[in-house]
Amino acid sequence: MQTDTTSTAPELPLHFRVAAVQMVSGPDVEENLAAAASLIGEAVAGGAQLIVLPEYFAIISADETAKVRMREPAGEGPLQRFLSETAARHGVWLVGGSVPLQATTDGKVRNTALVFDPQGKRVARYDKLHLFGFRKGTEHYEESRTIEPGEEVVAFDAPFGRVGVAICYDLRFPELFRAMGDVALIVMPAAFTATTGAAHWEVLLRARAIENQCYVLASAQGGTHPSGRRTWGDSLLIDPWGEVVARLASGPGVVIGDIDRLRIAAVRESLPALRHRRM
Repeated sequence: MQTDTTSTAPELPLHFRVAAVQMVSGPDVEENLAAAASLIGEAVAGGAQLIVLPEYFAIISADETAKVRMREPAGEGPLQRFLSETAARHGVWLVGGSVPLQATTDGKVRNTALVFDPQGKRVARYDKLHLFGFRKGTEHYEESRTIEPGEEVVAFDAPFGRVGVAICYDLRFPELFRAMGDVALIVMPAAFTATTGAAHWEVLLRARAIENQCYVLASAQGGTHPSGRRTWGDSLLIDPWGEVVARLASGPGVVIGDIDRLRIAAVRESLPALRHRRM
């Protein structure tokens, strides 16, 4: 008997429009959600089918324990409802840059990126693995005081291919991105400081795109926040050759561009570095 081996799986689209939302979030959660909703609407109007919000899109406060007080159980809470309902209302893939979820340690949260499909169903959860620590003069950050690190590398299936998820400080650890496997896109919600962003943001993003021969979509906080904190911004879409497709330097707004599967294939064919790996 002859077996029919013809695949019935749908072909992946050659082009898929994505967007990064850039914000300057403050301590008022309702104001931040309203701003996020407006910018998501702008991205949808521009044809975006996958939209990424920045890290801490719902709150950036001078009081680092504020996010601990508003932490949510996994699967319920106003921030998760906002993401689910917004994704379903617009019929888009939505990556919620980071949401404070309950941790196993009292007084801490998981800094979590949640991914919702166009029906509003959560399809992926990534808990930030690497916690930022920095000290220079009077500038000082120590995320481990209020955040519990995650344990797992996360990627999910989108209509155009696999998508790896990382958050902000993760950008400095290339082994994380190798562990994602073969991905067409890496999404990078962030709130890079102005100091470290000016020095390293673009070069690290371009390096991750070049190394993994995939697109990188970075959604940033970008400006001076009510607390006085300054974030670098410069939300970017970078192609597999390391070229910048679209960017927004500072202030609230949206970066829109296309994932081109033919571009990925062409880069990997002309320079098959991923096939040449020996470790």
